Amino acid sequence: MNLKLVIAVATIAAMPVLAQAQQKGGPPPAAKPPTKADVQKVVTQIKGDKAKLDIYCQIAKLGDQMQAAADKKDQKKMDDLNKQADALGQKLGPDYAKVMAGMEDVDPESKDGKDLVALFDSLDASCPK
Repeated sequence: MNLKLVIAVATIAAMPVLAQAQQKGGPPPAAKPPTKADVQKVVTQIKGDKAKLDIYCQIAKLGDQMQAAADKKDQKKMDDLNKQADALGQKLGPDYAKVMAGMEDVDPESKDGKDLVALFDSLDASCPK
């Protein structure tokens, strides 16, 4: 998964968690960076479930569209795509949301960051081109 897509997807995944905390009146929960085992668990869950893999691949396509909209500074398109990706991301479950929220705090250029991104790359390779 490319760096921009990781950031876009992580941002999307964190939105429902933050919204839920705001509705409860509390501060948003602090997301801690995921471990390699956390990411591997999520990747394995998604690869093992065709419906989840299809959803993940749809989110990846939306991430590409979000990047294009961001490059064009089209905020309305970004908002629309975010809503679509948010709805899809919720279908992947709480483990996915937790990992993606934690990815916001991972430096993708660090060794750990590169290792985590590589796990998502293996998942991306399972998506049809």
